[in-house]
Amino acid sequence: MKPPLRSVAMALSVVLGTLAALLSTALPAQADVLICDQYGSATVQGRYVAQNNRWGTSATQCINVTSTGFQVRQADGSVSTSGPPKSYPSIYNGCHYGNCSPGTNLPMQLSAISSAPSSISYGYVSNAVYNASYDIWLDPTPKTTGVNQTEIMIWLNRVGPIQPIGSRVGTASVGGRSWEVWTGSNGSNNVISFVASSAVASWSFDVMDFVDETVRRGMAQNNWYLTSVQAGFEPWQGGAGLAVNSFSSSVNAGGSGGGDGGGQNPSGCRVSYTTSVWTGGFTANVAITNTGSTAIDGWQLAFALPSGQSVTNAWNASVTPSSGTVTARNLSGNGQIPANGGSQSFGFQGTYSGTFSAPTQFTLNGTPCTVA
Repeated sequence: MKPPLRSVAMALSVVLGTLAALLSTALPAQADVLICDQYGSATVQGRYVAQNNRWGTSATQCINVTSTGFQVRQADGSVSTSGPPKSYPSIYNGCHYGNCSPGTNLPMQLSAISSAPSSISYGYVSNAVYNASYDIWLDPTPKTTGVNQTEIMIWLNRVGPIQPIGSRVGTASVGGRSWEVWTGSNGSNNVISFVASSAVASWSFDVMDFVDETVRRGMAQNNWYLTSVQAGFEPWQGGAGLAVNSFSSSVNAGGSGGGDGGGQNPSGCRVSYTTSVWTGGFTANVAITNTGSTAIDGWQLAFALPSGQSVTNAWNASVTPSSGTVTARNLSGNGQIPANGGSQSFGFQGTYSGTFSAPTQFTLNGTPCTVA
């Protein structure tokens, strides 16, 4: 005798429900992150930082941070097209107002950089006024916070009656493309802008091509530092739907120089992290060993301090920012790490709240190190 169809359906429903529950447990969904805070941010791919960066308006702006980039979900209000934009939602490699991307080897001295490849894929909309642009920041010092001295902007798209800061000073061929060149100042920093003649939806290029052109025009010097490479949008009106579908940025050492904060990428490294801890405070002594066969000239060690920890002072290195993902940079007299077991060390004092723990991952000039 066949079971009633209703009983079969109920049994099948139970089986499917159980299977769905098992799959849900085994394969958790990777949710996007919606950010509406004015300066809210989130990491992407464990390498970059996506930021809402709504600085020119009090109207609501929200970005949805994905596994490869971000999309502007809400962009209320508008500002005059004769003035500055209302925000710069963007993604970056490097340091921006003390928030450094995980494992970055920036800032790095320009003379120590051999190349800085980057790629971008944009998603555009037509019902807004905006540019799609890179922001490349340069400064005479290895700044991780505050305003840099020179800003390079690369406008890959321009929609509406907007123009760069300053005035047009001519044209240039950079990275195999022709650009309008504008220069000026916004009152806080100098700006050089390269504007494409038509929209560029995706592109791979070397950031150093634009840095070299900026140096050639006298707006930076080779002993300055590259502090961050950013890509996003400057909207004046609207902007919902704009997207960075994907972004990549890396900075390769091995240029003609090698001052403090630059340096070669090691073929191997090891870090020893020794602490002395008391209630609310601690000291850390850090030893860096070059296990590779090539000497290192200029080093930067990046690591993430656990939540609640903050650096108060350091010796034998500069350590910035004071919390979060920090970077220790050599001083003028200890930038050399000999090959095949050579080492340098530094230390710092800090405070903590909650339970104390030590960092677990370190990168030397962008290369992951083993932990002793």
